[in-house]
Amino acid sequence: MRVEDFLEHSARRAPHKTALVCQGSRLTYGELDRLSDRLADSLTAHGVQRGDRVVIFLDNSVEAVVAVFAVLKAGAVFVMTNSSMKAEKLAYIANNSEAVGLISHARLEPVFAGIEHCSPALRVIITAGSNRQAAIDNRVTALSWDEALLPGGLHRGNPGIDIDLATIIYTSGSTGFPKGVMMTHLNMVTAASSITQYLENVPDDVILNVLPLSFDYGLYQILMGLKIGGTVVLEKSFAYPQQILDLLRDEKVTGLPIVPTMAAILLQIKALTPGQFPSLRYITNTAATLPPAHISQLQRLFPSARIFSMYGLTECKRAAYLPPDQLGVRPASVGKAIPNTEVYIVDGQGEKVGPGVIGELVIRGAHVMKGYWKRPEETDWALRPGPLPGEKVLFTGDLFKTDAEGYLYFVGRKDDAIKSRGEKVSPTEIENVLYGIPDVLEAAVVGVPDEILGQAIKAVIVLRDGSSLTENEILLHCRSHLEDFMVPQSVELTRTLPKTDTGKIRRRGLSIESNR
Repeated sequence: MRVEDFLEHSARRAPHKTALVCQGSRLTYGELDRLSDRLADSLTAHGVQRGDRVVIFLDNSVEAVVAVFAVLKAGAVFVMTNSSMKAEKLAYIANNSEAVGLISHARLEPVFAGIEHCSPALRVIITAGSNRQAAIDNRVTALSWDEALLPGGLHRGNPGIDIDLATIIYTSGSTGFPKGVMMTHLNMVTAASSITQYLENVPDDVILNVLPLSFDYGLYQILMGLKIGGTVVLEKSFAYPQQILDLLRDEKVTGLPIVPTMAAILLQIKALTPGQFPSLRYITNTAATLPPAHISQLQRLFPSARIFSMYGLTECKRAAYLPPDQLGVRPASVGKAIPNTEVYIVDGQGEKVGPGVIGELVIRGAHVMKGYWKRPEETDWALRPGPLPGEKVLFTGDLFKTDAEGYLYFVGRKDDAIKSRGEKVSPTEIENVLYGIPDVLEAAVVGVPDEILGQAIKAVIVLRDGSSLTENEILLHCRSHLEDFMVPQSVELTRTLPKTDTGKIRRRGLSIESNR
């Protein structure tokens, strides 16, 4: 099975059922299937071939959902990017992935303008909300969304098989440059099948997603919803909580994926009373463990909903979940392995350890990534020989321990990567932006524990003598050059930074000091 089969099979079973509700639009399975067919035909007619990469630079929208399935139907690989991404990073991803296509909104044209000059493989740009149809140059064609959806002859050939790449998800790398996590159709189908199994999803489910589709937690709400033949209600963000509550009621939502920041906002709404949403069957949470106080308040406000605490990472999507009946028993745990997955903990020599011993989490399963795009050394570090001859397993870089019953507890990360809002953030990438400020002499970025974010991003900075640069000016610079989730929550100005004997800045020391 391939990922686009989720849509095609559901469209055959129930063509007139509502598949997607998005900002006033309601699309049936048949309509969504036809639109993605037309866009797939257009992509292939303009040179997109099996295995080619296509960057999707869109916010949560009908166009984004259509684009994902169109790229897959064309046999190509979609690269979903955050709509708040800046031009330099978008250009890097397009060039690194050797993208042949870009699909975006017209309003984002100032960001992607000129991208064809730094992306030699680019052949077609499709822009939603634009009537421009002229060629950019002799090799790149610009199409409007409407033109790309015009009915035409079928141009598609064999789309491929399940071990082909389906997507490359770019995540922060240790060098400060994003690295692409390669996920095959088999990886994604396995993950979606496992998650829908323990959530007990059914065709009657209505899933409300406000998480960005560039975040795999948000992306999979679309994939899983269409796999089960349910309805997905897609919103751009959680910026207007009352509007989200109205949708919960009006659409009779049964499934609500959240992160701790959303829980904290919901719990501050005074008008929210217990039992207002009897249709809500489950709430899922990831990114960071929900504080016990928030769990009890959510249970009181949503008595019909079971709460699932989960753990995952981009390299395998999901690894563990805590059954709802265990929330009161072990609220700090992220649970046990999801169906059709094995997890265990190893010490520094790769030997399995027992309960209570801290070690690195290792994951076995068909949902484990194929590797990192064009990064063989990092791939070999993450994917290492497993218990069976010839197999590779995922070494997560995350430190865990288990209790006597085998339930997992997150302890921390082995490297300097920061896990904030469910996204893995590279301190180096933020530091590079900070060093772009002339008055910044030294900079170090660390993660500090936060009940809501998992880790909050903190920048500790040494300014040049005589500088009058303020913390607010530094944050303004970061907002202009970084995606929203990478902007530090706080800035500390200091006279010196702790260093090793070789003169390197000790981030770990700063993190420890910040915890005091």
